[in-house]
Amino acid sequence: MDFLLHNGVTVLGQWISFAELAGQVFALAVVFLAQRRTLWTWPVQVGATVLLFSVYLSAHLGGLATRQIAILVISIYGWWAWSRRSDPVYGVVVRKGRLGERLAMLGAFAIGTTAMALVLDALNASWAPWPDAAIFVGTLVAFAAQGAGLVEFWLVWLVVDAIGVPLQLSSGLYFSAAVYIVFAGLVVHGWWSWNRTAKQVRTAPSGVSAAA
Repeated sequence: MDFLLHNGVTVLGQWISFAELAGQVFALAVVFLAQRRTLWTWPVQVGATVLLFSVYLSAHLGGLATRQIAILVISIYGWWAWSRRSDPVYGVVVRKGRLGERLAMLGAFAIGTTAMALVLDALNASWAPWPDAAIFVGTLVAFAAQGAGLVEFWLVWLVVDAIGVPLQLSSGLYFSAAVYIVFAGLVVHGWWSWNRTAKQVRTAPSGVSAAA
């Protein structure tokens, strides 16, 4: 890992370690794989998490490193959940969230963001505690909903992107901002794909594949 952390390339005038570059590429690959509802989504996410944890830890960014630990735990849950809820044609079974599930996601995002922002502000751990907290909590909510196979997780990712791009630009992290923009495009396509599949699965006769 030391080799990946201390060697790298320069992109758009910004030096990027191989660990960060590989971690970001893996993170983009996760979105691509999630669109196709393949179980490989989760092991690739675990790889991205391990790489980015090392990057943030070496940069003394404890908050972001802690975020990776939380993502790792949820990724393991998602891996387990998807391996149990598979369809022979579609891959993981996906559906739209029920009203209670949507309200729970909204409540978790709002309450979690408020609590996390207050903690970051009290510890003076972030110069932008509210967007920082929203990205942290939104990421956890999105991964939890993805593990449950809910279409709405894509919309949570769009919110995270909308907050993340300006924050990255304000921080001078132009490469990361560019990754977020590419990520947003993949997320829009993923939402469209999962939403279409959820409709097909819902309208298919019991015991009959919608693709038949």
